Amino acid sequence: MLKVLRPALGRLLTPVGNALARTPITPNAVTIVGTIGMSASALIFFPTGHLFVGVVVCTLFVFCDMLDGTLARIKGTPGKFGAFLDSTLDRVADAAVFAGLAIYFVRGGNDRVLAGVSLFCLVAGALVSYAKARAESLGLSCDVGFAERTERLLIGLVAAGLAGLGVPYVLPIGLWALAAVSAFTFGQRVIAAHRSAAEAVAGQAGQQAGGRGRARVADVAGDREAPPGG
Repeated sequence: MLKVLRPALGRLLTPVGNALARTPITPNAVTIVGTIGMSASALIFFPTGHLFVGVVVCTLFVFCDMLDGTLARIKGTPGKFGAFLDSTLDRVADAAVFAGLAIYFVRGGNDRVLAGVSLFCLVAGALVSYAKARAESLGLSCDVGFAERTERLLIGLVAAGLAGLGVPYVLPIGLWALAAVSAFTFGQRVIAAHRSAAEAVAGQAGQQAGGRGRARVADVAGDREAPPGG
């Protein structure tokens, strides 16, 4: 849903990327620093109830996550390992955010139900990403999703930040909504992968049927052209 904003964010981060491109800093280093910073912030500030501060610090490191791709493009060093590292460490950062919220609900929030919802969001988010990656590794089309990683993270951080400012009920509403859209998006991707697999099987069956049909036509033509025996 927020893909339309990525070009604008890319233009916004380009000056910073140009500055970093003149240093020895690599895109992978930016990815690692962003993940460590975001994970540490979530696991330090959220469990202690400092939700707004935690969201502000996490947001700063989210920009690091977006900056690595810009830096790779400017330096001309994009690669498969960089994409793998970025995607893998995104899962680590996401897990830290929702684990931090779960710990907060168990320790200070005294709400084990919302702790469970937070953990559900953690697991569902990982499943959403895994479903697409696994489908694409099998050659299936799975480029769908109502709530991708950016949307899910935005919902979680905005809800936590507003709760940290004292807005009532916003965090429970945000987490329940996030759990629902994550489950829906996972279902979307499973259905898309199933449809793509069915289309691939149908295409292969059609090709095999066409091949057999052409073979029969060739056999008949050969029989007609063969001289009579005797």
